Amino acid sequence: MSRLFSAYVIVDWSAAAKPSTGADSVWIGVAKRDVRFRLTFESHNPATRAEAEKLLSAILDDFKKRSERALVGFDFPLGFPRGFAKALNLAGEHPWRAVWDQLDKMVKDKADNTNNRFGVGSEINRRMTGGPFPFWGCPPKDALTTLQPKRTRPHGPDDLPEFRHADIAAKGAASIWKLYYNGSVGGQAILGIPAVRRLKLARGEALKAYPFETGFKALTEADLAGVDVVVTEVYPSLYKAQPMPGEVKDQAQVRVTAEHFAKLDEAGKLGAVFGPSKTADPAVVADAETEEGWILGVEA
Repeated sequence: MSRLFSAYVIVDWSAAAKPSTGADSVWIGVAKRDVRFRLTFESHNPATRAEAEKLLSAILDDFKKRSERALVGFDFPLGFPRGFAKALNLAGEHPWRAVWDQLDKMVKDKADNTNNRFGVGSEINRRMTGGPFPFWGCPPKDALTTLQPKRTRPHGPDDLPEFRHADIAAKGAASIWKLYYNGSVGGQAILGIPAVRRLKLARGEALKAYPFETGFKALTEADLAGVDVVVTEVYPSLYKAQPMPGEVKDQAQVRVTAEHFAKLDEAGKLGAVFGPSKTADPAVVADAETEEGWILGVEA
């Protein structure tokens, strides 16, 4: 069985408010094959999200010139818990796309990493509940009536879910409603989704977002005809990364995650990973495909 991809790009995103390198900053890991088809790895540590987006675009353009298909995994959710688009009264046939478009309108992320993620979370809270819920987490100086540094209450039966189906299946994934402190995937998603959207707009149907555009199913070469890039969510913490001499933890995580998917592809097993288990609840599959997204490699 032939490989589905020629390259595997893993992006460790950051919601930092100023340029930063080293630990807890943006890392881009690229596993690709050399002229002898041996798997090689290189990593990049751009200081800002703007630099990272530009670099990532250049990397993908280079693969396209060489007719090499790339799998790109981001370490933040590409979708929000079920019901989010409806709660915001967003129109459109595809809830996930409506959310992407809405975030793109709201987010201001400058070249120096200055951003308004707390303002975005606060405004969404205002529209949905009129109070500091469901988003939470910010420095005390940024606190507002509709966004507080600490969580103000737990999620109840009438609220949007605290976790997506994929978060529960991953056993330990953080809640997207958390905008600050360690593991604040909410801040990363708010700032990251518009960047992924721009990559999608630049490449059109040649870039497919999993599972929204591919379907939550096992993929074959025929499914990827005409596709240059498949973008997905990954969870690097699932793979035990032991830093090599000179590596920081984030760098090791993108390396190990990229190598993990490359090895699965080499063995002809990666295509099946895109699908749910045979016992998966159809409602979970539907939610993943239409709004929530899914973490590649986590069994539904």
